[in-house]
Amino acid sequence: MKAPPKWLLLGSAAVLLAGLCAAQDWYGGGGGRRRGGGRFGRGDSVGPVVRTEGGDLVNEDTVRTARETDSHSTGTANWTNAPGFEADVFTFARIIYKFDKERVSSRMAWINDYPDSDLNLSWRLQQLTSIKVDPDGRTLKLTNADLFNYPFIYMVKAGRMQLRDEEVPILRKYLAGGGALMADDFWGDEDWDSFESQIKRVLPDRKWVELPINHPVFSCVFPLSAKGSMNQLQVPSIHLWERSVANGTMRTYRGGEDSRDMHVRAWLDDKNRIMVIATHNTDNGDGWEREGEDAEYFHDFSETRAYPLGINIIVYLMTH
Repeated sequence: MKAPPKWLLLGSAAVLLAGLCAAQDWYGGGGGRRRGGGRFGRGDSVGPVVRTEGGDLVNEDTVRTARETDSHSTGTANWTNAPGFEADVFTFARIIYKFDKERVSSRMAWINDYPDSDLNLSWRLQQLTSIKVDPDGRTLKLTNADLFNYPFIYMVKAGRMQLRDEEVPILRKYLAGGGALMADDFWGDEDWDSFESQIKRVLPDRKWVELPINHPVFSCVFPLSAKGSMNQLQVPSIHLWERSVANGTMRTYRGGEDSRDMHVRAWLDDKNRIMVIATHNTDNGDGWEREGEDAEYFHDFSETRAYPLGINIIVYLMTH
C-alpha cells in the first residue's frame, strides 16, 4: 500500500465552512424533495443482488463504483481531474460485507445511504480542500485484490457486519499495513457489542479507546473541539429528525438510553496511529446523503456536523 500524501489544505476552517454553506446552492438550497419510493422488507435480496433505498438493484459481485447506481435523493455532483493524474487521487471506498438477513433487510446493511453519501462527501472534499478526489468512488469486498490500493475504507451500519473467516486475516493485514477503517451509523449497545466482537477477531490483542473532544482529529480542519461535547456532533437520520420536529421533541438520538450519547472510539497501533475509527450513535451518512432534501436539516446537521467531521477524519487519517 502506498503511503497517503500529506495534503495541503486551502484556507482556514472558517473559510471552508463558509464555502460549504454557500455550496448548498448547487442542490437548489434544499428545496424540493426527490426521494426513492421503494418499500423493503426482509428477504428483499436475491443472491448477490440487493436494493438501494431508492429501489435500484445492485449486484454485490460486479459493482465497482458508486457512480454506477442512480441517486435516490437530490442528485450528486460530477467533476474531472487533470488528465494524467486520474489515479493520483483520494478515493472514498465503501466495503460490501455479509449481514444477517434474518435480522435486517438489505437496505439496512452495507448499502444504506448509497450511492449519494459517498459521492456527496467526495464532492465536498474536492470542493473545499486541495485534495483531488475520485469522482466515482469505489465499492468492493474485503476479498477484492484492489483493497490495498485504498488507504481509507468505510463501513455503514457496522453493527450488522459479519466478517467471513477468509476476510479476517485480510482486514488484519490491511490495517497493519497502514490502512484505516471508518465505521459509521450504528446505534445502541447491541450494535456496538456486535461490531466490537467482529473487530476482536481482527485485532485480538488490542482494545478500543474513547477519543475525547479535544483529540486532534476534531480540530485538524474544522474546529469541532470548540463545540465542547461530543453530543453537539450527533447527527440524526433525516426521518428521525422529521418525526421529532413534527412532535416537538427535536431529538437527535434514536432507540433507548443506550443510543443517547455519541461516541467516537478508535483502535490504535503501536505508534498510536488510528487503524479503526468508529462513530457510534450518530448517522453521518444521512448528513452526507440527504443534504439537499431540507434546508434546515442541511444547516443544522450536514453543514455543521456531518461534513466537517467526515472531512476532519479523512484528512487526519491520511496525514497521520
